Amino acid sequence: IRREGVDVGPVRMDKSARTALAFVTLTVDGERDFLFYRHPSADMLFTPDEVDVKAIEQAKIFHFDSISLAAAQPRETALFAADQAASAGNLISYDVNLRLPLWESEVEAKKGVLEGLKRASIVKLSDDELAFLTGGSSPDDIRSQLWHDGLRLVVLSLGHRGCIAMTRHGERMIPSLSVKAVDTTGAGDGFVAGLLSGIVAAPNTLGDDESIAGLCRFANAVGGLTTTARGAIPSLPTREQVDAFLSSA
Repeated sequence: IRREGVDVGPVRMDKSARTALAFVTLTVDGERDFLFYRHPSADMLFTPDEVDVKAIEQAKIFHFDSISLAAAQPRETALFAADQAASAGNLISYDVNLRLPLWESEVEAKKGVLEGLKRASIVKLSDDELAFLTGGSSPDDIRSQLWHDGLRLVVLSLGHRGCIAMTRHGERMIPSLSVKAVDTTGAGDGFVAGLLSGIVAAPNTLGDDESIAGLCRFANAVGGLTTTARGAIPSLPTREQVDAFLSSA
């Protein structure tokens, strides 16, 4: 089954629960605060036997984030799916995407986030998330406390300043592009979408630090454009809009 080019065949419906709701409030400068409603939501009831393993095996990249790890049942399922993807030889992409209200405690949150991170080959995290996990703020803190042999790329997002791309060989700052932010909701999702779309199109990018820098510039543009309109999904730009923005920058 495909809807607008997206295969929705692996989607599972639950008859006993609804999709979770996220309520977002904005500050004057477009920063946001989240309130979640799960009572429980359908994702919290997702079990490993419902995972479409064949779909995972046919994928190039498996992506997940720590929201799927915040409760016991979806955590078991998400980690099972990640392990299946690793067994199939897929790249594993992980967005820390920390939402503390979903966790029982900060201790459990840190433990759970690290459980997902240790399975990843590509990681995106923010400066706030780095501080939460390590107490630090620099790439050295990632190297000393979070890096493992399976990692190929870690991107540390720095909001309006841009991002730092880290590989096994070193790190590089990629500045952001100037935009007028209205709503930062979805900026991180847009960034990751831009990053992964480039890796899917050219997997050898991960072996070339110069190409990674170009890809992060593209991802910065996607994330930046996402902040220029309200809403996490309606604000996501098209490829044509991103290319035009980069050409004019």
